[in-house]
Amino acid sequence: MNLPVDPESVKGFLDPAEGARLYELAAGTAPLGPCLEVGSYCGKSTLYLGSACREAGQQVFAVDHHRGSEEHQVGEAYHDESLYDARAGRMDTFGEFRRNLDLAGLTDTVVPIVAGTRQAGRHWRTPLGMVFIDGGHSEEAALTDYRTWAPHILPGGVLAIHDIFPDPADGGQAPYHIYQLALASGLFEPLEMVRTLGALQRLEG
Repeated sequence: MNLPVDPESVKGFLDPAEGARLYELAAGTAPLGPCLEVGSYCGKSTLYLGSACREAGQQVFAVDHHRGSEEHQVGEAYHDESLYDARAGRMDTFGEFRRNLDLAGLTDTVVPIVAGTRQAGRHWRTPLGMVFIDGGHSEEAALTDYRTWAPHILPGGVLAIHDIFPDPADGGQAPYHIYQLALASGLFEPLEMVRTLGALQRLEG
């Protein structure tokens, strides 16, 4: 794995082992089709996905409204004051995200889509080799992300979901619930889980 910048210099909540797993999955599915991530934040996961796809001559679509998820808002546990736009009165992570893409030399590989899932996915037609879901962690947001993007994954492709906590005492349950939905659909088989990063492969047929 060859990354152009130190991932620890990028704001985010992805464990290095999870990042390495994303890189591995993206590299393996790149021959099938492009990768799409939901919830780029400042680009830590994008760095791993983009680096793997660049080496394979593939692209990453990075979907994020860049206004922060529920837990990033003022007064919440993961609020970062440096990413708050006081003039607009809201979060704005896009500037930091774009800066990190520039530093990593990934501007020709990553296509930012500054929108929420509903807007970005409304007319989506491109088949995908991989989808990584790490957006809002409310039940509604996670379910919308899953229902919008999972149908576009090609056979042999991968659905990866971050922040899976089977035990409610460890964290929110929405990502775990959509992971279970994917399994129950009969369309996916589970792959190795790394920390809180789950992955499932789309079955043929």
